[in-house]
Amino acid sequence: MTKKVFLTGDRPTGRLHIGHYVGSLRNRVALQNTGDYDSYIMIADNQALTDNAHDPEKIRKSLLQVAMDYLAVGIDPEKSTILVQSQIPALTDMMNQFLNLVTVARLNRNPTVKTEIKQKAFGESVPAGFFVYPVSQAADITAFKATTVPVGDDQEPMLEQTREIVRSFNRTYQQDVLVEPEGYFPPKGLGRIPGLDGNAKMSKSLGNAIYLADDADTVQKKVMSMYTDPDHIHVEDSGKIEGNVVFTYLDIFGEDKAKIADLKAQYQHGGLGDVKIKRYLIEVLDGVLRPIRERRAIYEADPAQVMQILKAGTAKANVVADQTWREMQAAIGINYFEK
Repeated sequence: MTKKVFLTGDRPTGRLHIGHYVGSLRNRVALQNTGDYDSYIMIADNQALTDNAHDPEKIRKSLLQVAMDYLAVGIDPEKSTILVQSQIPALTDMMNQFLNLVTVARLNRNPTVKTEIKQKAFGESVPAGFFVYPVSQAADITAFKATTVPVGDDQEPMLEQTREIVRSFNRTYQQDVLVEPEGYFPPKGLGRIPGLDGNAKMSKSLGNAIYLADDADTVQKKVMSMYTDPDHIHVEDSGKIEGNVVFTYLDIFGEDKAKIADLKAQYQHGGLGDVKIKRYLIEVLDGVLRPIRERRAIYEADPAQVMQILKAGTAKANVVADQTWREMQAAIGINYFEK
């Protein structure tokens, strides 16, 4: 029986945080460990450069940071192929052909891209590379004939664009060369966690994140500054659970659901202070993050080993992507020099 294939990845624009862990990283580890998939985890540096072209040092520095975060959470290079996007030439060749099958009007309708363009305040100065990055993603996915793509709900439009490109290519050249992928989504309510400040999204750019690499003291300081209920001024005051980031995090990370339910009841009734629930959250998060920090420290001490893992994974991925590109060339009829 042929294994299924999954591909996913991250832009190397800084260290990864617990939002990445909840939204995607732990899903990747779970899928990897089933043994049912050929797993490809991509560090998408080309995509990161689409809106960071003037700061390549940021991308270069982040490459190893992201790789160490992967290894620290349990992505195993013996089970998953970790690769660097820019070092796979076939991806660019494939994207160039896909661009001929996608209209500007269709790219303009992609709601994910529209939202990100607005968030980044590009105005009329949208980098062309950023505008077409859904097509680049389609090349990434199809190069490895991924059947499954673990993504957040907000990425579904990107995945649909990939499926459209696959159908268009196979129909145009009358060969079933490419595979239509399906999304693998986190359980409802667990795809995104709020920032420390109560903002709807934890974000590197907003500075409201707990990073996987944060030491225990840093995590403690961040939790103690966390947004709760602004009207809960005195311990005896009744407090609100809704929108209270501490309880949101406890729901996500805490395993003792009975204790959390009891804390919620006390807080709503009055008589439970913010400091006490924050201290409990610190304890809960330490249970999650301590083993990640310990594994990460091993790789931090040997960055050459991490780079070798990336080099080996990329070499393996190159063979697979090049084969798909050759099949595409044959379907199009541009394999002029093949015997």
